[in-house]
Amino acid sequence: MYLAENIRYLRKKNHFSQEQIAEELGYKSFTTIQKWEMGVAEPPLIKLSRLAEIFHVDLDDLTHQPLFEGISSKAKMGGIRIPILGKVAAGHPIEALENIVDYEELSGNIADKDEYFGLLIKGDSMEPRMEEGDIVIVHKQEDVDSGDIAIVLVNGAEATCKKVKKTETGLMLQPNNTKYETMYYSNEEIRSLPVTIIGKVVELRGKF
Repeated sequence: MYLAENIRYLRKKNHFSQEQIAEELGYKSFTTIQKWEMGVAEPPLIKLSRLAEIFHVDLDDLTHQPLFEGISSKAKMGGIRIPILGKVAAGHPIEALENIVDYEELSGNIADKDEYFGLLIKGDSMEPRMEEGDIVIVHKQEDVDSGDIAIVLVNGAEATCKKVKKTETGLMLQPNNTKYETMYYSNEEIRSLPVTIIGKVVELRGKF
């Protein structure tokens, strides 16, 4: 009952990535670890025993006791869990399993968890406000107001996080970091490339 959340909690508590756990257990891909943490698959007994050793807990506690902190209380209050993505690319479902790197909790007053996802920030174009490794919580929507920070797909490439400024002739994608230039796209380029807004950033969760 508690296994999936225990694995996730203990991995993060011990500062392991899913890739590191996969390597420790002899898996070539971290997808297996993702499935365990989602609760869609369970580790075989030999892997469970090894997990208990890695996390320094008893095997029975790992499988039968709620070892996690905070998650249980949020669940009782109706909290929801959303996927954190390492990337978003055109032509792929946003929640594609291979893109999921972790999960985050949202408060119970969120109407629909399917309207939200998290994205791992890469690079330094949004510094100092957002740093590499930070997580942004994104509300899925096809348009934003001028001045909003959004997740945008350009010409089928991996999504970028930028401030959107709209004009009559097009839109600008503005970085926070002054060493990067603002990208401008005309209305024609928005249609032809295309330039697609997939969500509005509504929260920033910094790394520690």
